[in-house]
Amino acid sequence: MKITDRISTFANTIENTVCIDNAGDTLATDSGFAIVVTELEQLRSRKSHVYVIGNGGSAGIASHMIIDLINMSKIKAHTLYDLSMITCIANDHGYENVFKFPLEVMLNEGDMLIAISSSGESDNILNAVKYAQGKNIYTITLSGFSEENKLKKMGNMNFWLNSNDYGIVEVGHAFLLHNIADRLAVNYQK
Repeated sequence: MKITDRISTFANTIENTVCIDNAGDTLATDSGFAIVVTELEQLRSRKSHVYVIGNGGSAGIASHMIIDLINMSKIKAHTLYDLSMITCIANDHGYENVFKFPLEVMLNEGDMLIAISSSGESDNILNAVKYAQGKNIYTITLSGFSEENKLKKMGNMNFWLNSNDYGIVEVGHAFLLHNIADRLAVNYQK
């Protein structure tokens, strides 16, 4: 596929981002971003923490997001990617709990979870989101692939990209999170 076709496909995917709130209502993406930015601003004023999780390429996107939150907006942000911790938790509690188990120890009232999964079907991500939701932790999800993926409607705010292409979904998630971080930083610097 020519690069211009790829760019067009990416732009179309981003333009058609589906944003769903916890009531199951579809919102305009900019409206969803505004709600998320407000939630992050309130989180910062409470001095609460954001945890961002994902597997593989989504883990890299999670790491980038926490850098943006810390550096540009002075938000306490974390990933859960210490190799020793991951291998210990996977060995002792199963890979499906590598995020849930540390969140059980670390999450406090007023914190936030951002969960990224291209497929929306990763058990370790789903288990972490279920745990956070059970503790009334504000949760943002980003997924792609199947319109029926499990993650798509689990969070307080959910962003879904209608693509089965890992590259488009992963870069799309990075683009969406960058947009949120940039809006938050602009508001913070006013």
